[in-house]
Amino acid sequence: MALSALAPAYSPFFGCMGAASAIIFSSLGAAYGTAKSGVGISAMAIMKPDLIMKSIIPVVMAGILAIYGLVVAALIIGKIGAAPGYTLFDSFCHFSAGLSVGICGIAAGFAIGIVGDAGVRATAQQPRLFVGMILILIFGEVLGLYGFIVGVMLHLKVQS
Repeated sequence: MALSALAPAYSPFFGCMGAASAIIFSSLGAAYGTAKSGVGISAMAIMKPDLIMKSIIPVVMAGILAIYGLVVAALIIGKIGAAPGYTLFDSFCHFSAGLSVGICGIAAGFAIGIVGDAGVRATAQQPRLFVGMILILIFGEVLGLYGFIVGVMLHLKVQS
């Protein structure tokens, strides 16, 4: 099959960039959320060491963001092929899918990190704030889930 304007030789590049964007950006958000929440947990543990396991929830939620990126990157990598059979439409869908989950992962990681840091410190002083912190963390996590859903839907648009 010959190369055409719809499937140029460089079309797999955009698919690869989508896979890389998915894992890089979502891992960046997960790392920030983990680090920022970890600082709050460490500060809180000085006052109330018995609350450490209860306060680890933001770190777990931040780690889930990287899983979203890994899943989308794996889906994209499974469909990337040689240029004649891999069109620009396919590659742009994969690129968009990777950016969708990756950038939403950064946003969610920032939200989880900031809320997790402040939330665990506040929960150490007033335990009744725990449920409110969890609800806010869920609303932060759902930003990453939205990007994951859009990324999977874009991946499903690929015909090959």
